[in-house]
Amino acid sequence: MSVSFTGATRLVAEREVKVLVRTKGFWIGFAVMLVGLFALTVLPAVFGGGATPVALVGSQAAGAFAGEDFEVRQVEDVAAAEELVRAEEVDAAVVPDTTGESATGVRVVALTEPPGEVVAALATAPPVDLLEQAEVGEDERFVVVLVFALVFMMFGMGGAAIAQSTVTEKQTRIVEILVSTIPVRAMLAGKIAGHTLLTIGQVVVLALATPIALRLGGQSELLAVVAPALGWFVPFLLLGFVLLASMWAVTGSLVSRQEDLGSTMGVVMILVMGPYFAVLAFADNSAVMGVLSYVPFSAPVAMPVRLFAGQAQAWEALLSLAVLACSVVAIVLLAARLYEGSLLRTGGKVKLSKAWARQD
Repeated sequence: MSVSFTGATRLVAEREVKVLVRTKGFWIGFAVMLVGLFALTVLPAVFGGGATPVALVGSQAAGAFAGEDFEVRQVEDVAAAEELVRAEEVDAAVVPDTTGESATGVRVVALTEPPGEVVAALATAPPVDLLEQAEVGEDERFVVVLVFALVFMMFGMGGAAIAQSTVTEKQTRIVEILVSTIPVRAMLAGKIAGHTLLTIGQVVVLALATPIALRLGGQSELLAVVAPALGWFVPFLLLGFVLLASMWAVTGSLVSRQEDLGSTMGVVMILVMGPYFAVLAFADNSAVMGVLSYVPFSAPVAMPVRLFAGQAQAWEALLSLAVLACSVVAIVLLAARLYEGSLLRTGGKVKLSKAWARQD
């Protein structure tokens, strides 16, 4: 009995979903993501950050910072204090006020946001000068960058289940039975569709958990800033997952035993983990982040981060999304050719040249 391509894809997708949700690894991995989300937002508020480094010009406000909560660095003038703030060696600088606006006779100089602990230590809140005005604080930006990058890496690595499923079917020779009734490309499409549906479900749960985590961490106001970037992150994440899922399927089709799977996973693991480390390393470099926003494998993380930081416009996100979508189509078609040419080959690792040539 022949099965249509759509029907075959649906059957394979259903099978993949049922098999995966019965494994402990799936639930353990998802639990780690949920726990990590709450840990990143709640733990900083619980444990705090230790002594706050402050630069001080003059001795007028020295008494306010005489304690274990502050690490005071006495400097000669305002220019030296501002240099320390720009270099992020101190969180803020307390300098003499020459404008007459301050009731305390001092002003606070900070980089991007008013330093709450420093202002609170003074008897009367002084004026605060920001050297680099920003809508999002450094701490909040770090948390969001880390969450976006970590979630993409976790989902990307989760796609390895597709490779494991494929090689298991080859090792047990079930694949020979399947291809007699189901088109090979429908098998690939079904695997990608099934795992993508599970990813959507996990993203929905994470999206619902995020407001709760932010409220518990005392960062409810951050939700209004995160929400637009999160809205962009979802389509980027899903397209990025499809891109990697097709490559994971190929890595599984190139070998016939689980023990050999490691020999074909290297490139895909680099493409999964590379964006994670690249975004963390260059999050403060607007030029590098701009380039990463249009590279298919790093765009799912880099562009939402730039949107969150206010460094990109909506048209840039749409352009990046279009580049990513075109790349997905090209990579999936390439993967389908390699998958079809290697799936029925057994006896060892299949070379890409033989997979491309297909099996007669």
